[in-house]
Amino acid sequence: MVLCRRYRCKPCGAVMRVVPPSVCRRKHFSGEAIAFALALWALCGLGAEAVRRRTSDWTRRGDSARGWRSLARWARQLGTRQLFGALPLGAVAEGLRALAARAAQALCAHAPLAWRGTPLAHQAFAGARHVS
Repeated sequence: MVLCRRYRCKPCGAVMRVVPPSVCRRKHFSGEAIAFALALWALCGLGAEAVRRRTSDWTRRGDSARGWRSLARWARQLGTRQLFGALPLGAVAEGLRALAARAAQALCAHAPLAWRGTPLAHQAFAGARHVS
Protein backbone atom coordinates (compact mmCIF):
# COMPACT_ATOMS: atom_id res chain seq x y z
CA MET A 1 0.00 0.00 0.00
CA VAL A 2 1.33 3.42 -0.95
CA LEU A 3 0.44 6.53 0.99
CA CYS A 4 -0.90 9.17 -1.35
CA ARG A 5 -2.04 12.69 -0.57
CA ARG A 6 -4.46 14.61 -2.76
CA TYR A 7 -4.60 18.37 -3.01
CA ARG A 8 -7.24 20.50 -4.70
CA CYS A 9 -6.22 23.75 -6.39
CA LYS A 10 -8.53 26.45 -5.04
CA PRO A 11 -8.54 28.67 -8.16
CA CYS A 12 -9.13 25.98 -10.81
CA GLY A 13 -10.38 22.96 -8.83
CA ALA A 14 -7.79 20.54 -10.23
CA VAL A 15 -6.79 17.63 -8.00
CA MET A 16 -3.13 16.66 -7.69
CA ARG A 17 -1.75 13.48 -6.15
CA VAL A 18 1.55 13.45 -4.31
CA VAL A 19 3.27 10.11 -3.79
CA PRO A 20 6.67 9.11 -2.39
CA PRO A 21 9.56 9.47 -4.85
CA SER A 22 10.10 5.69 -4.87
CA VAL A 23 6.83 5.12 -6.75
CA CYS A 24 7.47 4.25 -10.39
CA ARG A 25 4.83 5.33 -12.83
CA ARG A 26 2.68 2.47 -14.16
CA LYS A 27 4.65 -0.19 -12.28
CA HIS A 28 3.56 -2.76 -9.71
CA PHE A 29 6.93 -2.48 -7.96
CA SER A 30 8.74 0.46 -6.39
CA GLY A 31 11.89 1.85 -7.94
CA GLU A 32 13.88 0.35 -5.09
CA ALA A 33 12.46 -3.14 -5.73
CA ILE A 34 13.18 -2.84 -9.46
CA ALA A 35 16.75 -1.71 -8.78
CA PHE A 36 17.22 -4.59 -6.30
CA ALA A 37 15.93 -7.13 -8.85
CA LEU A 38 18.08 -5.77 -11.68
CA ALA A 39 21.19 -5.85 -9.48
CA LEU A 40 20.52 -9.44 -8.40
CA TRP A 41 19.99 -10.47 -12.02
CA ALA A 42 22.76 -8.51 -13.74
CA LEU A 43 25.45 -7.95 -11.11
CA CYS A 44 25.03 -10.97 -8.83
CA GLY A 45 24.29 -13.38 -11.69
CA LEU A 46 21.14 -14.93 -10.23
CA GLY A 47 18.62 -16.51 -12.57
CA ALA A 48 15.24 -14.91 -13.17
CA GLU A 49 13.40 -17.43 -10.98
CA ALA A 50 15.75 -16.85 -8.04
CA VAL A 51 15.43 -13.09 -8.44
CA ARG A 52 11.66 -13.35 -8.47
CA ARG A 53 11.65 -15.45 -5.28
CA ARG A 54 13.81 -12.85 -3.50
CA THR A 55 11.94 -9.79 -4.79
CA SER A 56 8.28 -10.67 -5.26
CA ASP A 57 5.83 -12.38 -2.94
CA TRP A 58 3.22 -12.84 -5.68
CA THR A 59 2.22 -16.43 -6.34
CA ARG A 60 2.81 -17.79 -9.83
CA ARG A 61 0.79 -20.21 -11.92
CA GLY A 62 1.19 -21.78 -15.36
CA ASP A 63 3.72 -20.22 -17.74
CA SER A 64 4.55 -17.43 -15.30
CA ALA A 65 6.03 -20.01 -12.90
CA ARG A 66 9.18 -20.13 -15.06
CA GLY A 67 11.48 -17.12 -15.01
CA TRP A 68 10.38 -13.54 -14.75
CA ARG A 69 9.66 -11.57 -17.92
CA SER A 70 9.61 -8.28 -16.03
CA LEU A 71 13.42 -8.28 -15.81
CA ALA A 72 13.81 -8.13 -19.59
CA ARG A 73 10.99 -5.59 -19.87
CA TRP A 74 12.64 -3.35 -17.28
CA ALA A 75 16.00 -3.68 -19.04
CA ARG A 76 14.41 -2.61 -22.35
CA GLN A 77 12.82 0.36 -20.58
CA LEU A 78 16.25 1.34 -19.26
CA GLY A 79 17.48 1.48 -22.86
CA THR A 80 14.62 3.74 -23.94
CA ARG A 81 15.02 5.94 -20.83
CA GLN A 82 11.48 5.10 -19.62
CA LEU A 83 12.89 3.74 -16.37
CA PHE A 84 15.46 5.65 -14.29
CA GLY A 85 15.78 8.18 -17.10
CA ALA A 86 18.15 10.38 -15.08
CA LEU A 87 20.87 7.70 -15.00
CA PRO A 88 23.97 8.47 -17.07
CA LEU A 89 24.38 5.04 -18.68
CA GLY A 90 26.86 6.01 -21.38
CA ALA A 91 27.94 3.36 -23.88
CA VAL A 92 26.67 -0.10 -22.99
CA ALA A 93 27.68 -3.47 -24.38
CA GLU A 94 25.15 -5.55 -26.31
CA GLY A 95 22.40 -7.35 -24.44
CA LEU A 96 19.71 -6.65 -21.89
CA ARG A 97 21.69 -8.10 -19.00
CA ALA A 98 24.66 -5.83 -19.81
CA LEU A 99 22.34 -2.82 -19.90
CA ALA A 100 20.80 -3.85 -16.58
CA ALA A 101 24.29 -4.30 -15.09
CA ARG A 102 25.34 -0.80 -16.14
CA ALA A 103 22.17 0.70 -14.68
CA ALA A 104 22.61 -1.25 -11.43
CA GLN A 105 26.20 0.00 -11.18
CA ALA A 106 25.02 3.57 -11.69
CA LEU A 107 22.34 3.09 -9.02
CA CYS A 108 24.98 1.73 -6.61
CA ALA A 109 26.96 4.92 -7.19
CA HIS A 110 23.97 6.95 -5.97
CA ALA A 111 23.75 5.04 -2.67
CA PRO A 112 24.65 6.98 0.48
CA LEU A 113 28.15 6.40 1.86
CA ALA A 114 26.78 4.44 4.82
CA TRP A 115 25.58 1.73 2.39
CA ARG A 116 28.97 1.24 0.67
CA GLY A 117 29.94 -1.88 2.62
CA THR A 118 26.66 -3.69 1.92
CA PRO A 119 26.00 -6.15 -0.94
CA LEU A 120 25.61 -4.60 -4.39
CA ALA A 121 21.88 -5.36 -4.59
CA HIS A 122 21.34 -3.44 -1.35
CA GLN A 123 23.39 -0.51 -2.64
CA ALA A 124 21.29 -0.41 -5.82
CA PHE A 125 18.14 -0.47 -3.66
CA ALA A 126 19.39 2.52 -1.65
CA GLY A 127 20.62 4.36 -4.72
CA ALA A 128 17.23 4.12 -6.44
CA ARG A 129 15.81 6.48 -3.82
CA HIS A 130 18.00 9.25 -5.19
CA VAL A 131 17.32 8.76 -8.91
CA SER A 132 14.11 9.65 -10.69
